[in-house]
Amino acid sequence: EAQAARLQACATLSDIPDLLSEQRQALHSVLCETQPGDEVLLHGVTGSGKTEVYLQAAQATLEAGRSVLLLVPEIGLTGQTVARVRRRFAGARVAVLHSGLSAGERLLAYASVARGDLRIVVGARSAVFAPLVDLGLIVVDEEHDTSYKQESEPAYDARTVAQWRAEQTGAVVLLGSATPSVETYARVARHADLRRRVDGSQPPALEIVDMRDHHQGLFSPRLAEALTAAVDAGEKAILFLNRRGYAAYLVCEHCGHAWQCPRCDVTLTLFGSRTLRCRTCGHAQPAPAVCPECGRSDLVRHGYGTERVEREVRLLLPGVELLRLDSDVAGSYARLQGVLTRFAEPGPKVLVGTQMIAKGHHFPDVTLVGVVNVDLTLHFPDFRAEERTFALLVQVGGRSGRGERPGRVIVQTLDPEARPIVLAAAGEDERFYAEELERRRELGYPPAGFLVALDLSGMSRDQLEVAGRFTAEQLGARLAESAQILGPGPIWRERGRYVCRVVIKTTETGKTLDALRAWLASNRDRYRARGVRMVPDVEPEWL
Repeated sequence: EAQAARLQACATLSDIPDLLSEQRQALHSVLCETQPGDEVLLHGVTGSGKTEVYLQAAQATLEAGRSVLLLVPEIGLTGQTVARVRRRFAGARVAVLHSGLSAGERLLAYASVARGDLRIVVGARSAVFAPLVDLGLIVVDEEHDTSYKQESEPAYDARTVAQWRAEQTGAVVLLGSATPSVETYARVARHADLRRRVDGSQPPALEIVDMRDHHQGLFSPRLAEALTAAVDAGEKAILFLNRRGYAAYLVCEHCGHAWQCPRCDVTLTLFGSRTLRCRTCGHAQPAPAVCPECGRSDLVRHGYGTERVEREVRLLLPGVELLRLDSDVAGSYARLQGVLTRFAEPGPKVLVGTQMIAKGHHFPDVTLVGVVNVDLTLHFPDFRAEERTFALLVQVGGRSGRGERPGRVIVQTLDPEARPIVLAAAGEDERFYAEELERRRELGYPPAGFLVALDLSGMSRDQLEVAGRFTAEQLGARLAESAQILGPGPIWRERGRYVCRVVIKTTETGKTLDALRAWLASNRDRYRARGVRMVPDVEPEWL
């Protein structure tokens, strides 16, 4: 019956109204050209109608008598997707699973799903484990998003689990993104491309501003003028900066003392003008008036975050309705939705935010996106930094010009010749992926290689230093023929514990994992007895 329904869906694709030819071809790839367990990458520019392809594929799957799982990066940031799913399948009950549910609510939802009463599940990362009956389609929206990887134990990647579940159940996995991860781009053989927005337009080109020519203020003259013009025209604008707070850190100009977290090896961030807070553990203390080392009051604020951007906008545009969206404002689902609802309402507004504002939002009145400082992402010490910078520029730029009025995207940087910035501005995504894959092959990083991290932590720095060296030596001897051992890395403090990391890099995945499992099984008790915690992280998202 399922196969007959599948053939019927393929035969009637031409009858579906209001689909562009690219969307119809993408649906054909998902419904008619796949085998059980296959993956399809839906690579579509922002605003190209990927969600409609998801919904059409889901409808065909439900009509075939099978269940649908739709994963989103963060349930609080994808309310529009959830609303569209519920509107489309109003006659069917839809389960929404996320960490904001109480234990009782989650139990009731899981029980209904397991009985087959609910055949559509929409949820964030952990929803990948929902016990759907006869699972036929798994959609992973914004598949590039790092939120799909859980770093804490048990460390798992929802995208990998989705692939495994599809192989077990005979489902098809549909991975969608305007900027797919490099690993997915290389691994998935079947690509379906959506190259134009549903209105026939292209996303606005990026305008790059060299901030080496602007030594005063957060905004270049071009961004300040564009922001003023957008508000005066009754339009909306988004300003992006991927750092919270008012200033990155506080330092005494006289003696050089910087305020650090007592539990973590990081400087404290200034929030408002009165509080210093740790972005790692949440420790907070009042901002000082004088330096405790020298007694002077020559305290200087370095760097800036979303609070400082908010202040600068108020100085530039007095009286404008200004909203801010970061994890400090969005402390609850209700507050987050409140900000998004207010911004969507008519009238000129400016939204200042972190990466929360770059994910899947559709605001037709937004005609300007300003990236205040892209260098924070570009120069992060990680082999994926350029990939994340490229994705960020494409994603946040895609929030502009989604209505009748054309959009602008202004990107401020001190490194305008950087490869991801140049290629994102030129719209050369295929070239970016080709060059990035070649770079990864040369370095042996994923997808050319495979990484496993072992995170060690304990209360004694000396003991952890011994444990790190012992781990690297043991694994080096055990895995000498199949892997390279990197580390142990530097020891740092995090939430009151000392932490270090040993990384295993290999091209012989199966052999390495088998040997590592055996070594962990025979050594974990030894580490535990000495007060050292050891957590493996297969395919870590961050290094």
